[in-house]
Amino acid sequence: MRKAVTTMSGAQTPVIDPDLEKAQEYAAKLLLLSEGSVNRHFDPFEDIDWDNPDFAADAGPERWILPVSGDSLGRHPWYQALPDDVKIAIGKYRQANVAKVGLQFESILISGMVTHSFGLPNGDPEFRYCSHEMIEEHNHTLMFQEMVNRIGIDVPGMGPLVSKFKYIGAPVAALFPNLFFMAVLAGEEPIDHIQKAILRSGEEVHPIMRGVMAIHVAEEARHISFAHEFLKIHVPEKNAAAKFVLSIAMPIVMFILGRSIYTPPRSFWREFDIPDYVRKELFYGTKEAKQEFSDFFGDVRTLAKDIGLMNPIAKGVWKLLGIDGHTTRYRSEPLRAVKAG
Repeated sequence: MRKAVTTMSGAQTPVIDPDLEKAQEYAAKLLLLSEGSVNRHFDPFEDIDWDNPDFAADAGPERWILPVSGDSLGRHPWYQALPDDVKIAIGKYRQANVAKVGLQFESILISGMVTHSFGLPNGDPEFRYCSHEMIEEHNHTLMFQEMVNRIGIDVPGMGPLVSKFKYIGAPVAALFPNLFFMAVLAGEEPIDHIQKAILRSGEEVHPIMRGVMAIHVAEEARHISFAHEFLKIHVPEKNAAAKFVLSIAMPIVMFILGRSIYTPPRSFWREFDIPDYVRKELFYGTKEAKQEFSDFFGDVRTLAKDIGLMNPIAKGVWKLLGIDGHTTRYRSEPLRAVKAG
């Protein structure tokens, strides 16, 4: 809405309502994301050559050996000392389980977005974008399940406790949408970070895995962008007390959900009799492991700062949980550039 003020000369100068301007900018960004979904989208059964002989799970099996760049287990001396056939077996199970976890997380996300979209008013630009995203996420679940089926291992995905998150996605989205989209970032940022590291490294991985990652990274860029934009527009609307609660909740959500997505279930370690010391070193017990997990959230820490959720107490919570650290100059800034700068 435009208002007018009268200057000393008697002329009227229009003044733009800042709230209206923000709403218009937000709508324009969502339209851009929606058009991106129309103009640049993928179909996993058309864009991945599943029936190519080279895509068979047992073709070039050494390509299932875990990559050094994107998988902490692949870098660990215990894994590197194993014979190739065991490395391949672990790699196939690990990648299949990661895909299953991705499928399950996407399903929870979809349930929440359906609930969020249900109550949106006519004309709300969030409805169109959320609908596009749900279509893409449904395709991702098909893609991940097809990958699991092709590998042929009956992996569980999330552990039994973590899988209970399936019951709370929709209620949280309905009652606490800002919290829900924080949870979306907690699940999407670590996966996106790992997959980009693998793709950027140029290491040889199985073409099934490379095809799935390429589609996922391309479309998740839009999904992560939306979650950022949603929080940028909606969190500042809250009163001081609500923003304080969100500032404390944000690092807790990142830690709990991030760990749940990133850490393999105990069944994985039992399946291959992997020593406890290896599990602790990879995910909890070393400075390097803690730093790797913290690095996943550079963009989220920048977002928290930008939307006024990085107050002194919140900073203490980020630090207490071991996920404080650098912020990024722009989203998806490569880590090497962050540390060099």
